[in-house]
Amino acid sequence: MTETQTERPAHAAGRRSREAVETRDKEAWLAVFADDAIVEDPIGPSHFDPEGKGHRGRDAISAFWDKAIAPTDKIEFNFRDTYQCGNEEANVGNIVITMGGHQITADGVFTYKANDDGQLVALRAYWELDRAAATARPV
Repeated sequence: MTETQTERPAHAAGRRSREAVETRDKEAWLAVFADDAIVEDPIGPSHFDPEGKGHRGRDAISAFWDKAIAPTDKIEFNFRDTYQCGNEEANVGNIVITMGGHQITADGVFTYKANDDGQLVALRAYWELDRAAATARPV
């Protein structure tokens, strides 16, 4: 990745988001988002979002943290390729989630869209729950 790529708003905001998750810093993670941002992780209906409408606004994003991130022991991001277009970025790779003595790997595409102020307005994750669950293994 070139230095120019790392200076783009979506890349910088995505990096801040991942660092906050990895260091378990909820307040830093929430600060990455614009007030009206949306998190769809995964996109569509899931046990985190039964209606599949996403988590819009800071209160809903905070509740998503409490449901999806806080219960985990560790989350690792492994992106093998990044595509940047304007204030958006798509990352191809996986997220490894460790929780309760087990680990799952969610392969997919993970996107970030930032506003001109460098805050995320959308975090969207394209991964399939059934495929991720099939990777479950004890650690």
